[in-house]
Amino acid sequence: MLLSDLAKRIRSQREKRGLKQQDVANALNVSPQAVSKWERGENAPDIAVLTSLTKLLGVSVDWLLGAHDEARDVFEGSVLVTSVSGAYEKSLHMRARDFAIWANGLFYQLTEVTLRHDGVPVKYMGDQYLAFYSGSTHRERAVAAALQSKALVGEGLRVGLSSGEIYLGSVGHPDYARPDIMGQTVNIAFLTVDWAQRNTKSGIAAPKSMLAGLSVDAVTGKAIKVNFLGIERPVELCELIPRTSAPKPKTRRSQAAK
Repeated sequence: MLLSDLAKRIRSQREKRGLKQQDVANALNVSPQAVSKWERGENAPDIAVLTSLTKLLGVSVDWLLGAHDEARDVFEGSVLVTSVSGAYEKSLHMRARDFAIWANGLFYQLTEVTLRHDGVPVKYMGDQYLAFYSGSTHRERAVAAALQSKALVGEGLRVGLSSGEIYLGSVGHPDYARPDIMGQTVNIAFLTVDWAQRNTKSGIAAPKSMLAGLSVDAVTGKAIKVNFLGIERPVELCELIPRTSAPKPKTRRSQAAK
């Protein structure tokens, strides 16, 4: 297959899904310059990232390399959802313009953290923020982003995480469509942030299955089975407590002092 044909397929599918070159670079842990070279036909993706690229673009390797195969829309990834405790009450006591300034400051910080951890921002809804991570280390990067977001924004931030299959596609009228993610993985992330709001002190929660085998800079709370409406099976959720916020264990000396 000619590099020029490969370039057209990559660019057309990226644009169809409403992704920027920077989004593709973040999701694949490559430089934006590399993506730009792929789309100019100057270079081809390395075989190490080819599978991840096709999943992100929703196509098969055969389709990308020229075979006639239908595009796919589902890939493995992690979803991050945030909200801010008291944001609605804040909006009631602020002028609309002032609240917008506050929200833009919040979303700027969250977006910068997402990009720093090679994630893809999806949308902003009131005080809520949605992003996803793909690639081989998507779970680690999503958890790291959650912890860093909490450290930057502060006590009021609530974060829900989930990992699994994600559908990525354009939603809305063709003239106004925007990229969006959907599916049970996304639903669980939204439900988890609500659960974290009511049931955790740290404000961060994730399914136990997502955290399995990860080395994170946080203390993991006891797994609790939660039955979510519309989710067939119970989800085991764990609170994530940043190590800097976790209570220090009492030493024998401190106990003796009492």
